[in-house]
Amino acid sequence: MNKTGPIIVIEDDEDDQEILMEVFKKIAIPNKVFYFADGNEALEFLNKTDIQPFMILSDINMPRINGFELRNKVFADKQLATKCIPYLFFTTSSNKNAVLEAYALSVQGFFIKPTSVNTLESMVRKIIDYWQICIAPNEF
Repeated sequence: MNKTGPIIVIEDDEDDQEILMEVFKKIAIPNKVFYFADGNEALEFLNKTDIQPFMILSDINMPRINGFELRNKVFADKQLATKCIPYLFFTTSSNKNAVLEAYALSVQGFFIKPTSVNTLESMVRKIIDYWQICIAPNEF
């Protein structure tokens, strides 16, 4: 895990992207944030770049490739797996099957997007703070 690396946000809803942009700006994290509206674009970026991201925040319901399919591809890719990138689902709703499927794919978190910007800001801050102090295998 690269704690100074960029945060990858995979979100197809432009309004949600804009809200997240404002939240990241307000909490003033030093990490760069890359936004992708499509899981395939994000996967292509992850495979072609030498940059090691800090974390991935992924929506589940997206066109072309959904969050579960994307997570499966990232999890199965040995090169990406050794980068120890925390993969978190950030979605508008959930059900028991979605949560079970997510954790079966070894996601490191499953979060429902709050409707309040203040609550979203607090949640994102807590997530980032947690991963900043977490130790990953690639740190040894």
